[in-house]
Amino acid sequence: MSGYEVLAVRYGTRLARKAENYLNFHVYGEPDEDLPMDYFFWVVRDGERTIVVDCGFSAEAGRRRGRTQLADPGDALMALGIDPGSVSQLVVTHAHYDHIGNLERFPAAEIVIARREYEFWTGPYAARPQFAHSTEAIELDRLAAAGEQGRLRLVEKTLDLAPGFELVVVGGHTPGQLVAQVAVDGEDGGPGAVILAADALHFYEELERDRPFFVVADLVDMYRGFDLLREMSADPGRLLLAGHDAAVPDRFPGRLPDMPGDLTDLVVRVAGRTRTQAEEVVVS
Repeated sequence: MSGYEVLAVRYGTRLARKAENYLNFHVYGEPDEDLPMDYFFWVVRDGERTIVVDCGFSAEAGRRRGRTQLADPGDALMALGIDPGSVSQLVVTHAHYDHIGNLERFPAAEIVIARREYEFWTGPYAARPQFAHSTEAIELDRLAAAGEQGRLRLVEKTLDLAPGFELVVVGGHTPGQLVAQVAVDGEDGGPGAVILAADALHFYEELERDRPFFVVADLVDMYRGFDLLREMSADPGRLLLAGHDAAVPDRFPGRLPDMPGDLTDLVVRVAGRTRTQAEEVVVS
């Protein structure tokens, strides 16, 4: 098969500090400093299918939490020629507020999520403050309602969701954090892959300096996830895509032509189509 096109849509941002984001930052003996944090969702598509990975935070939750919304996720999808109401598959990498904040805008979608992720957030420990601070109760209720409607596909350990699109449950950040491995065409025309880490890797520095993020359900699983990401991205042609790193647009300079002005620099083409093919994308 030919590879997928993978797009990272940067819809939000905030200026944080390292001490806010790295677990027990004081143990590294370094001065604190600013750490820009961006918010993304992702689109994986080819000529036959479109899969949306996560759906961002809601405008209201973002405002309340002091996040800056750069683009409405639904509007950004429409600009890409994708109607959220007709999306058939939505992968939820985990159930934090900035990844499931617009579930109600995908009424026709099969929602793909790890079984242990779903069972945890609909179970007795989800309301404990150390977990609940990263979630919105109304959004978890929507996720539970989708389960009652039979709209969930639950991932056990791994799942081949589509040809060339594999999901792996790694845990760590949350009980059932998912990572996706997506087949793409390499720069040399040969096979390649994008390792879509989502929040198994917020910042590249986590992997480069072995520094866990401060929101962690299982620290050992988080370290195991780091090891797995290193292994998955080790070979040439395999691109590692972090979930919140402000360096993503610089690491992946591809853009789509003819995007609306406010989205020109927010939609990042990570891999997939050649420049000539990208110019043929019809944007509504």
